[in-house]
Amino acid sequence: MPLSFLLKRRSVVVARLQEPGPDKDEIVELIAGAIRVPDHKALAPWRFLVFSGAARADFGKKIAAIYEHNVGEARTDRAYENELNRFLRAPVVIGVISSPVDSIKVPQSEQLLSAGAACMNILHGARALGYAAQWVTEWIAYDAKVDEVLHLEPHQSVAGFIYLGSSSEIPGERPRVKPQDVMSYWSL
Repeated sequence: MPLSFLLKRRSVVVARLQEPGPDKDEIVELIAGAIRVPDHKALAPWRFLVFSGAARADFGKKIAAIYEHNVGEARTDRAYENELNRFLRAPVVIGVISSPVDSIKVPQSEQLLSAGAACMNILHGARALGYAAQWVTEWIAYDAKVDEVLHLEPHQSVAGFIYLGSSSEIPGERPRVKPQDVMSYWSL
């Protein structure tokens, strides 16, 4: 992979994603690429939940109900609709779940970083397959009731939701820091 592939990497915001999205074989390929991250002691400290087809709307109903419960009388119809349609914003959404394993040699923080690297590999894999993607968390990644709906165990957490589809437009470049502004060489 030429370095230019990385230097041109750009997320496409969820609002700009549309059909088609990756098919079942491509999703398996994306997950196969996602698990090729640093994983010391081969602990596999991640899991992947795929939301496609009607499952996106089904999950949206659960999210909307949790939103309604959380905000009570502050609920607005527009916000409720947004939650109901949250996973319909893209043809496919992959939830990356950090699932650390008890290990004396590999700290949980390193295992969480491995789950984050899996998210990044899905973004790169999507681009390599010709799709667009965005890594999103939002409130649903940090809500205990959502964790219950996802059947997460107490030690598990959402590392991110990767929204996948085709881009309705080519994203423009955004301002970025210069490498020289964030790097230095260590010396005595």
